[in-house]
Amino acid sequence: MIAVGIDPGKSGGLVIIDSSNKTVMMHKCPDNTVLMANLLRRAQTDAWIDNQHIKVAIEKVHAFPTDARNSAFKFGMNYGQWLGAIGALNISAVEVTPQLWMKSYAPLPKKKLERKRQLQTIATDIFSETYDNKDRITYAVSDAALIALWCLEREKDD
Repeated sequence: MIAVGIDPGKSGGLVIIDSSNKTVMMHKCPDNTVLMANLLRRAQTDAWIDNQHIKVAIEKVHAFPTDARNSAFKFGMNYGQWLGAIGALNISAVEVTPQLWMKSYAPLPKKKLERKRQLQTIATDIFSETYDNKDRITYAVSDAALIALWCLEREKDD
């Protein structure tokens, strides 16, 4: 199976896990829809070539009342672009709330910066032990990596 995890924020990323050969590809969030679609198409092609199932999990996000209008709009635009690319390629996807995928790694700190650091550490530990990963887990891809793992585990349970 090929599991794709997407953290749709501008500072987020996309992680592709090929569970058959334990490889991982990590990418910071592209700045346009064409590049987003190209990354998803690559995962889709790899799945097709290896006769595997592909599943995408994207973090279901929303703006907060404290967000500036401009940043909330940009955030929503990026999320919509990812959904558009997924839909255009006819890829099966699930939207997952942060609370749901983070539940596997609880307890986590309440403060965002501390939580992000801990999630990055968790992702680094898991990926260095389990996967053929040559990329360093950064803040940009740590959530996407854990979302991809959540997706992979969810498929095992189904």
